[in-house]
Formats: sequence, C-alpha cells, structure tokens
Amino acid sequence: MASSGIQMICVFFGLLGLIAAIVTCVLPSWKVSSFTGQNIITAQVQQEGLWMECVYQSTGQQQCKAYESMLILGSDIQAARAMTIVCCMVSAISLLILFAGADFTTCVENEDAKPKICMAAGVGLLIAGLLLIIPVSWTANNVVSNFNNPLSNPTNRRELGPCIFIGWAGGVLLMLAGGLLCCFSRPRSGSSGGTAKYYSNGASAPSKNYV
Repeated sequence: MASSGIQMICVFFGLLGLIAAIVTCVLPSWKVSSFTGQNIITAQVQQEGLWMECVYQSTGQQQCKAYESMLILGSDIQAARAMTIVCCMVSAISLLILFAGADFTTCVENEDAKPKICMAAGVGLLIAGLLLIIPVSWTANNVVSNFNNPLSNPTNRRELGPCIFIGWAGGVLLMLAGGLLCCFSRPRSGSSGGTAKYYSNGASAPSKNYV
C-alpha cells in the first residue's frame, strides 16, 4: 500500500490540479488578441473564455460581457464548459475519497479497505486530468488552425491564452497524482486467503478412530 508520504504528495498535486481547473474554468483567458500582420491596434486587448468575452483598454479599463446564448457558441466551447465543470467535481470528490482512505487519517479503520479506497481516488484523479486536458487541447488546436489559415481575417485571429497553459499544467498534475496512487495503492499480500490452522503435539489435534 502507498506510504503516507506518497499519499501526501498526491493530495498536494491533486489540490494544485483542482485549483488550476477552477482557474481555467472561471477566467476568460482562453483566447487573446493577436497583433500580427496589419493588426497593429494595441490600444485594446480582447480575451475570450468559456462564459464571457472581455476587452481591456490601455487606460486600464475593463469591460466584460457574458455570452447571450449557449447556442451561438462553437462546439469546442460547449464541450469545454461541460468537461471542466465535471473535472472540478470529479477531482474534488476524489480528493475527499483520498482523505478518507489515506494512512494519515482515521476516517476508515479497516486497513484492508484503505488500498481499495485510494485506488478508487487514483482512478478518479486520472479521469479528472483527462477531462481537463481534452478541452484545452481541442481549443488550442482550433486556435492554431485558424491562426495558420491564410483565408482568415487577420483581425479575427487569436492566440493561446494563459488558461490553456494553466489547464495543461493542472491536467498533468491530476494525472500524476492519480498515476502515483494507482501504482502504489496495492492490497497487502497477506490480507486475503484462508486461515491456517496449527495443532500442537498434544491432544488438540483431531482424533481418528482405528478399527
């Protein structure tokens, strides 16, 4: 079974991954304005996220507007909304399960059940990591494809925002924590099996009738 030190490291990585997932989901910095070609207007910067679009002026003013309808959004943004929300929920539940089954807590007193609980938490963190990496990678691919498309309007081109990189880092941390738990959370070799019976040389051994 995983030692307490490895479990604490997994909890630390899982918490960092959960914070990164929340930041990725909330901040409107998935796509930012690209100042390439003839697009030299740097007085304002446009940023697009999952829930709103913001414009930052060079004077320091900021204006944000939420998307009016979900139906006008692209398929990548709609899928990213669902996946990031599910990622936050799964990672939070997995961390709670890990706390319950860890060696440094006494929530579960059955020592044979703790490895199974930690294994379940590890699988949950792996799934949460995938749910975070998939949408940011999908969005990044769309941004790069549109940027390299010669037919696209230069004023509409976007670059990768900070949330893309935060999402990648958070997904890697969640998968690393889940992988460590799955590798080191193994049931004890002597926890299962039959009970051996030992008899002394005395009369405690079973008697046999001889004819």
